Amino acid sequence: MTLFFEILKAIFLGIVEGITEWLPISSTGHMILVDEFIELNASAEFKEMFFVVIQLGAILAVVLLYFNKLNPFAPSKSKQEKLDTMSIWYKVVVGVLPAAVLGLLFDDWLDEHFYNYQTVAITLILYGVLFIVIENSNKGKETKINEFSDLSYKTAFLIGMFQVLSLIPGTSRSGATILGAIILGSSRYIAAEYSFFMSIPIMFGASALKLVKFGFVFTDTEIIILLSGMIVAFLVSVVAIKFLMGYIKKNDFKAFGWYRIILGALVLGYFLIN
Repeated sequence: MTLFFEILKAIFLGIVEGITEWLPISSTGHMILVDEFIELNASAEFKEMFFVVIQLGAILAVVLLYFNKLNPFAPSKSKQEKLDTMSIWYKVVVGVLPAAVLGLLFDDWLDEHFYNYQTVAITLILYGVLFIVIENSNKGKETKINEFSDLSYKTAFLIGMFQVLSLIPGTSRSGATILGAIILGSSRYIAAEYSFFMSIPIMFGASALKLVKFGFVFTDTEIIILLSGMIVAFLVSVVAIKFLMGYIKKNDFKAFGWYRIILGALVLGYFLIN
């Protein structure tokens, strides 16, 4: 019975991860907050690893949905199309370098100092305000980057610098990269797709780092809990990605900004009262 309830918790956490990983509202922030109310009966070391590695399920949804676009060896592609696909991957590598290097150097320090509800609440509110301000200031402006061929390596690197902000919980990796891309002249559609693609090496790397630190030694219960969360995160992510890409064709990101502000205020209020 205890295992059954732990699986239910993992399933719920997988649902939260699958939704929040792709919407610019901070998956890690939501996972920290949900754990305050639905706490896994596991060691602190396992939970720290679980909250990162569960994202592998979400990342596999990107691989599935964009497999053809990201596969440079597809026989159906012409030589130029294969070169264009490789160009996307080169720009992804350039974009992930800043967060990969700094994340590797400061992973433990960031966990120690920022993995708490205060940081999550503040960053939720701060970036919520920024989404609204930037969307209002960009209203009516023409975008310069409407295809990946329009994305220069310099701009890709600068977007990667924005992604560094997401090392602080509550910021949102997708939120930071999308905001940065929009500021630098990207369309929302390309900003979102580039954010998805950058997540692949970043999250595989982060998961590998957490697994190495954890030691690859799992109990049967821990394996079941981790796999349950990952599978659910994958399934929900497929739906969430399709929703977001359809949503931004006709809407901006201000609704997510307001959501972040309201949630951040509720979080601060709840923990201050308690």
